[in-house]
Amino acid sequence: MAAMSFSTVPLRPPELSATTSNYRSSAAFPSTRRNFSVPAAASPETSTAPPENPEIELEFLGPKQGDAVSRVKAISGEKLLRNIMSDNKIELYATYGKLMNCGGGGSCGTCIVEIIDGKDLLNERTNTELRYLKKKPESWRLACQTIVGNKENSGKVVVQRLPQWK
Repeated sequence: MAAMSFSTVPLRPPELSATTSNYRSSAAFPSTRRNFSVPAAASPETSTAPPENPEIELEFLGPKQGDAVSRVKAISGEKLLRNIMSDNKIELYATYGKLMNCGGGGSCGTCIVEIIDGKDLLNERTNTELRYLKKKPESWRLACQTIVGNKENSGKVVVQRLPQWK
């Protein structure tokens, strides 16, 4: 058998010193540190603060005359009416709906509300709403299908809870 010869390959590139621990040459790899200057605080007159998100004020009327009125605010276009009511512990379902609701999937029709004022601040009726509410007044909506606002508008919406009890 013929003798094989092996050459030694250095583990580090030759331009690095033996004490370099990160194996990067400063010539081959420029420093990743940058000197950033922080601008001085702008005065209120010259700064253009980003506009705040428009808010929708919601007023929830009870199903019966004399029930307490609940008021909450929501950022326009971010949440469904059902979620706003749930987050603020506002009663949405009648007895049957408490037991048999679909959890916001739009498959049961138990989260009916009536929009007294501010209909123009909500999305159009969805196909699901058209199916479940075809024989109901135009002002009735499914809370799980109703988006409050459109990220650009603001105003007030008055919602009648459990309109079927009126």
